[in-house]
Amino acid sequence: MLVLGIETSCDETSVAVVEKRGGTLTVIRQEIASQIELHRAFGGVVPEVATRQHLLRLDPMVRGMLPAVPLADLDGVAVTVGPGLATSLLVGASYAKSFALAAGQPWLGVNHLEGHLFSPFLSRGVAPDGAHLALIVSGGHTLLVHAPAPFDYRVLGSTLDDAAGESFDKVAKLLGLPYPGGPEVERLARQGNPAAVAFPRGMLDSGDFNFSFSGLKTSVRTHWHKERRASLPDICASFQQAVTEVLVKKTMRAARQHNVRVVTLSGGVSGNQFLCAAFAQAAERDGLTALVADPRYSTDNAAMIAAVAACRFERGERSPWDLDVNPNLRLAGGGESAPGMGNSKVLKLRSRRREALI
Repeated sequence: MLVLGIETSCDETSVAVVEKRGGTLTVIRQEIASQIELHRAFGGVVPEVATRQHLLRLDPMVRGMLPAVPLADLDGVAVTVGPGLATSLLVGASYAKSFALAAGQPWLGVNHLEGHLFSPFLSRGVAPDGAHLALIVSGGHTLLVHAPAPFDYRVLGSTLDDAAGESFDKVAKLLGLPYPGGPEVERLARQGNPAAVAFPRGMLDSGDFNFSFSGLKTSVRTHWHKERRASLPDICASFQQAVTEVLVKKTMRAARQHNVRVVTLSGGVSGNQFLCAAFAQAAERDGLTALVADPRYSTDNAAMIAAVAACRFERGERSPWDLDVNPNLRLAGGGESAPGMGNSKVLKLRSRRREALI
């Protein structure tokens, strides 16, 4: 099974080809075009700018894949259909459907969050095949997900306000650090004392698995304004420690409660080395296996999208041609199919319609 994957959910254009043989996943090739330099002047992602860049970059990137992976060898096309920025998602979905229709190949709309769930396993060249508990931390999402079986997802908790990555960027901005803020906070934190400032641990003992980081952000602002002589590295280190402690402790608590032996960490914030080390150490103390997404697959990327699709294509799943993007798409649970999957009769009718068009 050879799948072309496309990812345009936010400000990174990515194209990849992934092969699945049995339980093995192999990334044949992947390209990611970053837009960080374009958005830095604005201090954040500008949707219109992101969309224009996707329009300029996507087709040349796909064409660049084809010499190494002949079109005739592909078994399907996959693309992120949500969640994300509506206009960015539309560029990728429209291109993927047009490409698949012209090539006479099936296509699949993939949930971006499921891609992140796959990424720690993709880093090891395998497909998820057992129960695990996943922590997804990115600029837009902070989720704890219990996966008792492949394609069966139960969201245990999420952020009630700012996502973890969003809190890093907002704190960086109020401290006067350049965009993107997460890496800057981590860089300064290496020089600071994580116990210097006793910042609050939001919802650490709330009794559930939800998160909240807005109060922590406010606490950092208050401290920064009151203590103008405060050490910037100490503030960054103490803030990073507070976020990490909540994320890690709630994950391990959820793992014990649901009796899983494998915990995973993915999403853009999983690139934070302090968080990775704390996550791995806590898992080792609890006798758990920790899987962390490789940096190549931690940020938004097409390989994780193609990997999800390769597994779902093998299950006989296909997306209807009228499936639209959904900027607020939620992670499906209970073994549900990919976004927009209808019943077999509807799919057969649509398949006949596609054959007539071709």
